[in-house]
Amino acid sequence: MKRRYKKKPSKQIKIAKERINILFEQARKMFKKDPKLADRYVSLARKISMKLKIRIPSKLKKQFCKHCYSYLMPSVNVRIRTKDGKLVYYCLNCKKYMRFPYKKT
Repeated sequence: MKRRYKKKPSKQIKIAKERINILFEQARKMFKKDPKLADRYVSLARKISMKLKIRIPSKLKKQFCKHCYSYLMPSVNVRIRTKDGKLVYYCLNCKKYMRFPYKKT
């Protein structure tokens, strides 16, 4: 028998997306004062997206580490390089790599 999932109201999804954007904006502002608080904002945004099963936009996905979920600020706690058609992010907190493809124009 096929499983049926309840569809979430579009109003809830709209509010969740706005909240995720606000949390990432707050994380960017708070990073210099309190990096732990910025990490907490990222974890809250992730929890919201998991709860409602919505994707975090790709632009925002590149702003936190996939391994330790800490907020990333270029040249402060992440090193960004290009190699073989990929952006390579190296998190200086957990010492792990993330690779994102990009198109050369």
